[in-house]
Amino acid sequence: MIKRLTESRIANLEQKAQQANGQRHVTVYGFVSPETKQLVKSIKRVNGEWVDTDEPPTMLLAEKLERAVVSDKRFIVIVGGRGSAKSVGVIDIMLAGVMDYGDKVYCLREFQTSIKQSIHSLNVEEIKRLQLEGFRCQEAAIYHESGGEFQYAGIKQNPDSIKSAAGFRRYMCEESGSLSEKSITTLTPTARNKAKAGLPGELIEAADELEGVQIWFVANPQASNDPFSKRFITPFLGELDSQGYYEDDLHLIIKMNYEDNPWFDDSGLDTERLFDYENKSRALYDHVWRGAFLDTVENSIIDAAWFDACIDAHEKLGWKAEGQEKMAFDPADSGDAKAVAYQVGTVIMGVKQTELGDVNDATDWALGMSAKLKPDVFIWDATGIGLSLKRQINDALNGKKIKAEPFYSSGGVVDPSYEYEAIDGEIWEVGKEKTNGDLFANLRAQMYWRLRDRIFKTYLAVEKGRYYSPDELISFSSGISELTALRSEICRIPRKMGVASGKIQILDKAAMKSLGIKSPNMADAVMMLQLPVDVFGGYDDDYEPVRTSSGEWA
Repeated sequence: MIKRLTESRIANLEQKAQQANGQRHVTVYGFVSPETKQLVKSIKRVNGEWVDTDEPPTMLLAEKLERAVVSDKRFIVIVGGRGSAKSVGVIDIMLAGVMDYGDKVYCLREFQTSIKQSIHSLNVEEIKRLQLEGFRCQEAAIYHESGGEFQYAGIKQNPDSIKSAAGFRRYMCEESGSLSEKSITTLTPTARNKAKAGLPGELIEAADELEGVQIWFVANPQASNDPFSKRFITPFLGELDSQGYYEDDLHLIIKMNYEDNPWFDDSGLDTERLFDYENKSRALYDHVWRGAFLDTVENSIIDAAWFDACIDAHEKLGWKAEGQEKMAFDPADSGDAKAVAYQVGTVIMGVKQTELGDVNDATDWALGMSAKLKPDVFIWDATGIGLSLKRQINDALNGKKIKAEPFYSSGGVVDPSYEYEAIDGEIWEVGKEKTNGDLFANLRAQMYWRLRDRIFKTYLAVEKGRYYSPDELISFSSGISELTALRSEICRIPRKMGVASGKIQILDKAAMKSLGIKSPNMADAVMMLQLPVDVFGGYDDDYEPVRTSSGEWA
């Protein structure tokens, strides 16, 4: 095959020749152990191959970043908590690429209206700290004598310029946890090898040849259901948690926390970390310092640490998944996912969601699962769009030993005259000796609070050794495929504050969406499973049924 030697191709060959002759900068990376604080090994690249070397390192990095340095994967993702030195480590790798290969680096973030919002100042600081030569730092860009450079942009404000970006071998996206789905889908196809001329297998290299293009993401993860987490973390969470990294043909994902930073003791951050450990909730501490998902919001009624204690709680505490079997279906609103949840006794065995088809298609999907699982009870949200499903559901379950039970979110509470039993030792702000009718604004609030109490009691049983009957607890099977997303939804259910009646009320879906909280359809399905149903009759005798507009009993 005859190649056309363009100017860029000639320059590329000259760079390789200069490296081979020792005339061009070659970074020697030294990797430092976080345990011993000693140099573990040094490597450099020779003729395109990484080799060990006894030469003194010119750049020191945490040991965990070795995989990132030598990787040729398209997506390099470094996630973790505060004090891990992940951002500085990635910047140093980018600087080395600029010096060694003349890399052009596009530094991106979701929002950037000025250069002050970028990592430009941190790049400049690193050049000064490492005393790197050949760099020319300008107000809004950095250039190197090798031909390499750093440029900056916000993805949201400049989607067209990102799509048409050319000539960059590395894209570095900081604060990636805040990326929107649109920004991710804008960015990922942009970074690609340059097109070549000719037929497949007989390509002639085009001008500005560019190979090995990579996108580097650096992030402290936000909620598990956020776009970045769903794309780059949650599918690989098992291996990330067990091994500290995940790798396939497309991705290298590294989890990096303060324990992986050999210089953390010198950072002055450990005092702050210890303070946070003693004074912040475990969920917030784990998010800040351990890179865990922040699956909680202000006024959330369920803490993430409580939920985590409930995973396989029946196995931890020694009770079985046996008893009444229920399935709950949330038909959701237009545009939202539809969800089902399945429970045996007090163990949540399965949760699924679908975005395919309309509400009738989704109802057929849910009823199809009920036909396979044959629960004792099929509960569905009969408010809003669910009102129209009564005939479809009753017809499908007619003749089957499955009781169809509508759930009216705004309806009256179960056992309104019964006294609510607060959990011993809990600080209860609304006062003692309240009846269910006095305490809860509607059935949705009561059932969410019942779910909350079950989860909290399970946490006390698992983590504090307090005894409760299994009938008062709840367990989530670790086999639930949507467990991470379910955790995010359940731990982001906020209580509505400032209610004039003083009753407990849960923020409705519309209000949650206005706060940027995803519609909790799987959580709603699990909540509906808490409804007590007598398969031989109806609700408890003290339940006050709701009348529909037609005058029928709901």
